[in-house]
Amino acid sequence: MKNHLIVVGVDGSDSGRRALEWAAREAAGRDTAVQAVLAWSWDGVEADVLTATSPEEEHRQATAVLERQVQAVIAEHGSHLPIAAETVEGRPADVLIAMARGADLLVLGSHGHSRLRHSVLGSVSEACIRRATCPVVVIPTHLGESVPDREPAVRAAQR
Repeated sequence: MKNHLIVVGVDGSDSGRRALEWAAREAAGRDTAVQAVLAWSWDGVEADVLTATSPEEEHRQATAVLERQVQAVIAEHGSHLPIAAETVEGRPADVLIAMARGADLLVLGSHGHSRLRHSVLGSVSEACIRRATCPVVVIPTHLGESVPDREPAVRAAQR
C-alpha cells in the first residue's frame, strides 16, 4: 500500500460494522491507518425508530453511531489500531468517493440501508465501485444471514 490509508464506510448496520472490522484486520500489522466515515444528511428519507428533529440532532446521532462502532472494533482488536472517525454531511456515495481520493482502499458493507432507500437513492457500493479512484472492497452479508429490512419502521413512521 502506498498511501497507508484505508477508508471505510460505516452506517450503523451490521454490514458496516463488518466492513470496519475487516478494514481494521487488514490494517493490523501494516503501517496503515483506518479512516471510518459516516455520511449523514437531513433529507427525511431515513425513518428509523429514533428520528432526528433537526440537522444538528441528525449530526449528533450520526457521530454517536460512528463512535460506538469504532469503539467496539478497538475494544475487540486492540487499542493499537490507528482508527480515525469522521462524520461528513452529504450523500454517502459522494462523501465516500471524495474521502477515498488518494487512499489505498475503500471498504464498504454490501447492505446497509433499507430497500426503500436503495430504490430511491441507488446503491452506495455500486456507485463507489463505478466512480472511486482506488480499489473498492465490498464485504458480503454472511451466508444464511438475513438482511435487515427497515421498511416496517418506514411504514410506521409514515402513519
